[in-house]
Amino acid sequence: MRPAARLLIAAVSVLATTAHAADLTVSAAASLTNAFKELAPAFEARNPGIQLLLNFAASDALLAQIAKGAPADVFASADQETMDRAQAQQLIAAGSRRNFANNALVLIAPADSRLVLAALSDLKQPGVRRIALGQPSGVPAGRYAKGALEAARLWGDVEPKAVYAQNVRQALDYVARGETEAGFVYATDAAVQKDKVKVALAVPTGTPISYPLGIVAGGPNPAAAKAFVDFVLSPAGQAVLARHGFQQP
Repeated sequence: MRPAARLLIAAVSVLATTAHAADLTVSAAASLTNAFKELAPAFEARNPGIQLLLNFAASDALLAQIAKGAPADVFASADQETMDRAQAQQLIAAGSRRNFANNALVLIAPADSRLVLAALSDLKQPGVRRIALGQPSGVPAGRYAKGALEAARLWGDVEPKAVYAQNVRQALDYVARGETEAGFVYATDAAVQKDKVKVALAVPTGTPISYPLGIVAGGPNPAAAKAFVDFVLSPAGQAVLARHGFQQP
């Protein structure tokens, strides 16, 4: 092989490695979709050369992906329980966990619904045949909803009507399309489709709905991951989250 050809191949290899190293993959809870999509260009503008790749799903599904070796640099969960499990599995770099936002659980109905849902007990009425919520075994919003219903001694009445969703945005879509008479989502999700759904009531939860994020242990780009965490916690990042209805931790 000619020297020039070897140099060209080496240069291409270096560029490919550099481009790969500049990718930053953030696996984030589905409820963060709109907020993090708005964060992305602002973060990239402040960190030239870093391309932000966003992966959204239910928190439990994201944890399973990371545990199986899927590429990720930052994990942002919609609840503390899932992040606790991530730490127990040593998937999060020590000392990198931070709380960055709070949310609230709400009961929603289609915007044109004539049902009166003034209390959780109203879900027992015959007119409410289907209720959308995240699968409690895999979706934090579903766990919060089940916990609230159990506390109100209503889970036995609601469970037969449950239409389970793979993530909180799917539950939102079920209600927005009129496929269910009611559903449990976060307040920030309800705001995304406020022309198609309405909030019937705020749902008390046993614990605050607090969002943590952390740097994935052994991730390919730890320096960029720290920069992203810092940006989310910065006044600029918090302002974006606030515009989407999230509260400060």
